[in-house]
Amino acid sequence: MLEGQGLVLEEIVPARQGWAHRVRHGETLVITDLEGQQAVDFLCFDADDPGDRYSATNTIKVQGNVYVGLGTVLHADSGNALMTVVEDTIGRHDTIYGCCSIPNNRLRYGAETTESCYSNFEGVLAPYGIGREGIVANINWFMSVPILEDGCAGVAEAALRPGSRVGLRAERDVLAALSNCPQMHNPCNGYNPTPILVQVFRAGDRGAVS
Repeated sequence: MLEGQGLVLEEIVPARQGWAHRVRHGETLVITDLEGQQAVDFLCFDADDPGDRYSATNTIKVQGNVYVGLGTVLHADSGNALMTVVEDTIGRHDTIYGCCSIPNNRLRYGAETTESCYSNFEGVLAPYGIGREGIVANINWFMSVPILEDGCAGVAEAALRPGSRVGLRAERDVLAALSNCPQMHNPCNGYNPTPILVQVFRAGDRGAVS
């Protein structure tokens, strides 16, 4: 596909900021890590029934894997398919570590912070009438959380190339929300939060890559 063909939307999301947009059925949302090593926290909802939100539990159970990657279907609480990963240059993304928050930073790091992915989600979801009840366990694109045999888990450094990306096809009209993570107390952003690119392509105008 030629770059720009079928492009509906293209925005740079600055470091540490949130973003939300309605992605229509069949459209593809592409998220690109422009400089490398930038975690992106992500949630999605049925746009016509926002109470039916992304379910990490259903997604993990249906695919039988705790990681998200090419071919993964993101399921809602209802079991409905919300989005499918149709493009992925990384291979696996975290589903269990959730988003950073000001209280969580205090508990984990003893740090008093003023920004977080939780706060970003609150800000971008409020205009759609979605409150704290909608901020559930999210996907962390471009973030490595290996799970060891004894159950230990933690954020690992991952040498990700600039231009790494994921593409998500909407299986119904969805509200997609993300936080370009501001975390500075673990290596998920290489201790240097950077901008990302978000694009939306019309139905059928974006092919899959592995």
